[in-house]
Amino acid sequence: MTLNSNIPNGSLSSKWTQHKFDLKLVNPSNKRKYTVIVVGTGLAGASAAASMAELGYNVLAFSYHESPRRAHSIAAQGGINAAKNYQNDGDSIFRLFYDTIKGGDYRSREANVYRLAELSTNIIDQCAAQGVPFAREYGGHLSNRSFGGAQVSRTFYARGQTGQQLLLGAYSALMKEVNSKGVTLYTEHEMLDLVIVDNKARGIITRNLKTGEIERHEADAVLMATGGYGNVFYLSTNAMGSNVSATWKAHKRGAFFANPCYTQIHPTCIPVSGDHQSKLTLMSESLRNDGRIWVPKNINDVKAIRKGSLKPTEISEENRDYFLERRYPAFGNLVPRDVASRAAKERCDAGFGVNATGEAVYLDFASAILRYGKEQAHIKGLNEKDEKLVYDLGSKVVKNKYGNLFQMYEKIVDENPYNTPMMIYPAVHYTMGGIWVDYNLMTSVPGLYCIGEANFSDHGANRLGASALMQGLADGYFVLPYTIGDFLSQDISTGPISTDSKEFDEAQKLVEEKLDYFINNNGKHSVDYFHKKLGKIMWNKCGMARNSKELNEAIEEISELRSDFWKNVKVPGSKNEFNEELAKAGRVADFLELGELFAKDALVREESCGGHFREEHQTKDGEAVRKKEYQFVSAWEYKGEPKDATLHKEKLEYKNIEVKERSYK
Repeated sequence: MTLNSNIPNGSLSSKWTQHKFDLKLVNPSNKRKYTVIVVGTGLAGASAAASMAELGYNVLAFSYHESPRRAHSIAAQGGINAAKNYQNDGDSIFRLFYDTIKGGDYRSREANVYRLAELSTNIIDQCAAQGVPFAREYGGHLSNRSFGGAQVSRTFYARGQTGQQLLLGAYSALMKEVNSKGVTLYTEHEMLDLVIVDNKARGIITRNLKTGEIERHEADAVLMATGGYGNVFYLSTNAMGSNVSATWKAHKRGAFFANPCYTQIHPTCIPVSGDHQSKLTLMSESLRNDGRIWVPKNINDVKAIRKGSLKPTEISEENRDYFLERRYPAFGNLVPRDVASRAAKERCDAGFGVNATGEAVYLDFASAILRYGKEQAHIKGLNEKDEKLVYDLGSKVVKNKYGNLFQMYEKIVDENPYNTPMMIYPAVHYTMGGIWVDYNLMTSVPGLYCIGEANFSDHGANRLGASALMQGLADGYFVLPYTIGDFLSQDISTGPISTDSKEFDEAQKLVEEKLDYFINNNGKHSVDYFHKKLGKIMWNKCGMARNSKELNEAIEEISELRSDFWKNVKVPGSKNEFNEELAKAGRVADFLELGELFAKDALVREESCGGHFREEHQTKDGEAVRKKEYQFVSAWEYKGEPKDATLHKEKLEYKNIEVKERSYK
């Protein structure tokens, strides 16, 4: 099969406008005849479901949570990007487009990224109109700040709760449609298979997580909005329930899975504290606006800190290595996530990590507190030399900006970050890989669409902070409601498909056979036992740095682990009841297949770019070495075992931007 990205002709700035005019429309009375399934009700799914119902479509929305308000988007802290140029600091749609392409290491589509930048300004207006409480300046204007990978201020935020507030906005729009019967909401339902009829996506098989009942649902199109697969690493910043199952089932039914090896490592997470942990806690990247990242220069100071005989506040300025400011003077602490993460790893690998395990660096706010304190004292006409006063005033400013994050850190670590630097270490966060989609967000399966983090994204090999919320909402509010009509307009004569068809029978039979197998297997080990083992393989051999030897080992080890899983997994309880272990077993089974494809994709890509760092391909300074021949999207076709997957390449062409060495120095 040939990949066709369906990118429209014309100039970059006019593509989307012209394309919207060229798309076929569905008239309002015909929209009522169509049903669309939306799987996932996070930012992308909720906004898409609400927007399509508003247009007149009948929408069936599915969430495995008891409420869409529990979607992982709720945990996003830092903000959402938009090219409003409120600061008059040189921002523009083209600059946001440029930063996103460059930040993604020139591994994303020009047309998609420009559309994203173009729509970003609409998102802010939409969300402000919904009542999202964005931070504001004294005069009432929306406030914004800078984020990693940019030299302008374009990130709009709602304290440290941006994701939560945006989700509440999308959720309120969704529930309005639920109330008016435009959306039928199925909570605590998990999609377990995709149903293809006449080569089109026409329905799904779900399991009611409360009762265990298997259900069939038919529609004229299916939309996937199920988020990323970071939990293939077991420990990640994702919610514990985040999984790959829905998109993996779509992959097994013909949807190409693209760039699975592109994983983002977030530089500011609370370090791992022990084997007892089931997830990692994220500290917003926005903290890097004011926090300075450092480790001691002297190894003896490091040893003393680990013993507890020396406090970080006792180390003088000249004995601190502000390594991001040293290595990347132009961007400093605001380098993109992949660069910041690898720099922290390099210092820790060299023996300068500051916690007991040697896997942590400091994020210090003392300079910011002093700077803000003096500024406030000056404004108020108070004594700038009064240290306590300056500290109190500065702490208040920092508290207003990041207070809830500081509070969360103190609860977890039991240290006050106003008085002593935070400890942070990189952790798995976002996945840029996912289901391959064309410009219209349709997959390689006709009638199957995929949006938000679940698709292979507009972020290339690395996402700039605050751009995930931007993509999810752009896809859901402003792209998909237009593009899905083009497909549906050609399908008006098909009519409903019976859920009693042989295609639904076959799909349900496969689902029930797998569930029965898990319940009856009665093996030796729990689901978590296998998930933890998989996570260790992934982190050690497919994590922040990869090499061909370890990737080949990972492929073999994951294959063996998968074989052991099917022989020895033990799932207690029955299938006809609420059974979280049973749900988990299905998800881990999918992770065990994805993990192998992940390693295979990383092995094929003989270069370093963004979140994919091959140790064989780096400069003497430890920077990534891209290769022009790998300027493509790797889209994998399912052929049974992951090792048998077939690679299709979508060539990436850059006509509006110069591909050059990515430097933040």
